[in-house]
Amino acid sequence: MFLAALATLACALSTLEARPLAKKFANSTNPFGPLTLKSDGTFQISIFEDLHFGENAWDQWGPQQDINSVKVINEILDAESPGLVVLNGDLITGENGFLENSTSYVDQIVGPLVDRGLTWASTYGNHDYDFNISGSTILAREKKWYNSRTTQMVFGEDAGVSNYYLPVFDSNCTDEACAPGLILWFFDSKGGFRYQQKDESGERVGQPNWVDFTVVEWFLQTNAELVNKYNKVTPSLAFVHIPTFASYVLQEGGVNPNTEPGINADLPLAPQAQGWCADGRNDGSCDYGGQDTPFMQAVSEVPGLMAVFSGHDHGNTWCYKWDRLLPNMTVAPHNDVNLCFSQHSGYGGYGNWERGARQVLATKSKLENFEVDTWIRLESGSVVGNVSLNGTYGSDRYPATNDTETYCPTCDY
Repeated sequence: MFLAALATLACALSTLEARPLAKKFANSTNPFGPLTLKSDGTFQISIFEDLHFGENAWDQWGPQQDINSVKVINEILDAESPGLVVLNGDLITGENGFLENSTSYVDQIVGPLVDRGLTWASTYGNHDYDFNISGSTILAREKKWYNSRTTQMVFGEDAGVSNYYLPVFDSNCTDEACAPGLILWFFDSKGGFRYQQKDESGERVGQPNWVDFTVVEWFLQTNAELVNKYNKVTPSLAFVHIPTFASYVLQEGGVNPNTEPGINADLPLAPQAQGWCADGRNDGSCDYGGQDTPFMQAVSEVPGLMAVFSGHDHGNTWCYKWDRLLPNMTVAPHNDVNLCFSQHSGYGGYGNWERGARQVLATKSKLENFEVDTWIRLESGSVVGNVSLNGTYGSDRYPATNDTETYCPTCDY
């Protein structure tokens, strides 16, 4: 049976490129089968953010951080029951990695998932791109595991790697002829440095830190094809590591701890295109270049997109409904979309905010109204920020989130 499954998989992969774009379901050939709602009409996602494995492997505290991060993953998964785990960027601290073993940390990260028979999908973040590591090399390591659904649907030097989508079907119809009940979009915001490249001065070559316009074109085209194919707007969610400038402006306007519950400790947050000039220079002379404008325009105009989940800023865990033209911005959202931060999950990376993972629960009945529920499970077992991203989110009132911290006494902060 196993050999037959491998043969089927190889055959499917060999014919994948010949299929029309809207039929390239990234999970259709996965040995785990298509993603589906449970029989009760629910589908849960656990988002692990900023794990930062591989810091200072030559010191005692570096490996200890990774041990603690594995413990966090295990504790969260013991308490939750996701149908999909999302690893939403900065899986590895690439600047501390060596070419020979920089991606081996993937095996440590996914160990708890493999042990539980869980499947996952990744986006890559700025620390996943450096001289000795790249999205392509991480993807190759991920593909050693059948549990991985991470793939690449857009190609090009500036596109990044982790740009793709996954459909989630009803439990009683998983054929591609059936309309998905939910679509999950994954975007690569890149950043960091170009793999194995140095300039004439021997310095690493910086890489753009925004979703490329070619990816935006793919997103809009593919979404239009899906709408045409199924003659309906399908509810969707998106995942991208670095938040957009819209989140930056929303934060400047004020995050209310009762209407947008969560930690708001990274002030100001770091958006896509930070540190770049509008003309493409990244010499430190500009604060923000605006290159994420096409991506913001796309996520604000695609019908059915309920929320975009990001990380990058370890001290922010709130969701904010982007429903209006914001000061100093030219993009006015055509559709309300919630811009959310997840929770810093790893002991690597800066900050001692209590580690955890954002959970997203899609329910068939609520998807009909383009609504989902979300909360954060902390490593202590506590649940915070339990909200419904519905039509009244932003005016509904919730308990404020306490700013709790966790420490590793043997780690270097």
